[in-house]
Amino acid sequence: MKLIETSLPSCFVIEPQVFGDSRGFFYESYNLAKYREAGIDRTFVQSNISRSARGVLRGLHYQWPRPQGKLVSVVEGEVYDVAVDIRRGSPTFGKWAGVMLSSENHRHFWIPEGFAHGFCVLSEFATFSYQCTDLYDAKADGGVRWDDPGIRIDWPISSPLLSDKDNKAPLLADVPPERLPEYPA
Repeated sequence: MKLIETSLPSCFVIEPQVFGDSRGFFYESYNLAKYREAGIDRTFVQSNISRSARGVLRGLHYQWPRPQGKLVSVVEGEVYDVAVDIRRGSPTFGKWAGVMLSSENHRHFWIPEGFAHGFCVLSEFATFSYQCTDLYDAKADGGVRWDDPGIRIDWPISSPLLSDKDNKAPLLADVPPERLPEYPA
């Protein structure tokens, strides 16, 4: 397993060791001991799978209180995945990191608690996997606009397909302070 730093502290790309031959491939998608050794010492309590068509953008989502860390990967297809630091007082508040995740590169992206998360689908469809450190809580559910001009994410699509919820998400500057985690979170 190889850990690759991003521009955001605590957000990492994880490249598993892939064993392949003419029959296919094998890799460990998660190994508690190896992740702990790499500094990602979390327990995952909820696992989600979503499937989306080309051009769909999901996010930017977070929970507060009851934040969720997420270990995400793509089982089929390709996505551009983004994390945004939304921790009040953080030196990287409002900054983002983006990575390509695909069924071809087998990469995982670790997004710790205190970050918003989103992705857009670049392939015909994508099957996306989330491992979460806390259970989903509708009362703690929050979001930030995907095209927030204060964040300026360089998405590889310009007119995404959005849910009504994501289309109505506020700008980060308009989220009440009590609805955002404090640094460190």
